Amino acid sequence: MIDATPRRLWLEHGYVDGEDTRHFTFRLDAPHAGDGAVRPGQFFMLCVPGVGEAPFTYVRPPDPDGRFSALVRRMGRVTDALLACAPGALLGYRGPFGHGWPHDLPAGGRVLAVAGGCGLAPLASMIEDACAPDAPWRLTLLYGARHAAAQVLGRERARWRKLLPLFESFDQPPPGQRPGTPLDQLDRVFAAGGVDALLCCGPEPLMLASARECLRRGLPAERIWLSLERRMHCADGLCGHCYLGASYVCRDGPTYRYDHYLRLLRGSGADALPAAPGYC
Repeated sequence: MIDATPRRLWLEHGYVDGEDTRHFTFRLDAPHAGDGAVRPGQFFMLCVPGVGEAPFTYVRPPDPDGRFSALVRRMGRVTDALLACAPGALLGYRGPFGHGWPHDLPAGGRVLAVAGGCGLAPLASMIEDACAPDAPWRLTLLYGARHAAAQVLGRERARWRKLLPLFESFDQPPPGQRPGTPLDQLDRVFAAGGVDALLCCGPEPLMLASARECLRRGLPAERIWLSLERRMHCADGLCGHCYLGASYVCRDGPTYRYDHYLRLLRGSGADALPAAPGYC
């Protein structure tokens, strides 16, 4: 049975973190023992009373006090209302939902994360895990955006680049730099020791192009995962906005193994896959 009643949630504070984007910290009014069990890559529903609700990905999962963070980019009526909220605003929360990133990545392996635009947010927890001194695997991050102002998680990236390999690219680069995409760095990454797993989040053309290029370099489809978090809508499998073949992305995803994704895509009747990378 679906419980559509939101829990009470307080907006504690926020700051600008990219073009038309704010990085918010929230606090659950009455934390539950299981709130901290959120898996990296899962999402939640955030309700603005009198306006509506929308899905968002956890940047930082709930701590024992019920505090967690998320990015909110201006996209419509609900996000407009959220960006206008002041600290102390009462909101609603439902979650967590969906399946996140795999928890069985190869021990001691080399993980490549590719993100485009605000697709960096669903990868944030995995990147944080990789920065820990006892991280079970090594991670390299390729991050692309339209231009510098469109980048997100500025504070986190400043810390990450001190702890792991991070390559950034822009469609419209600052003066003195060449335009490019994350794909431009793949030869360098594979030459430096190869890749044991690929995690992708961003526009589907970018993710599919990254997957194909890694396949071409010998990475099996069973070691590639894509996050379709942009398809989220109601979280309950009722509205039909997130159909992928016979799958509800909000329930079975948003993370899919690449071979499973292709099987579902063929089942949906799609004849061709988009090829050109792009950013939100």
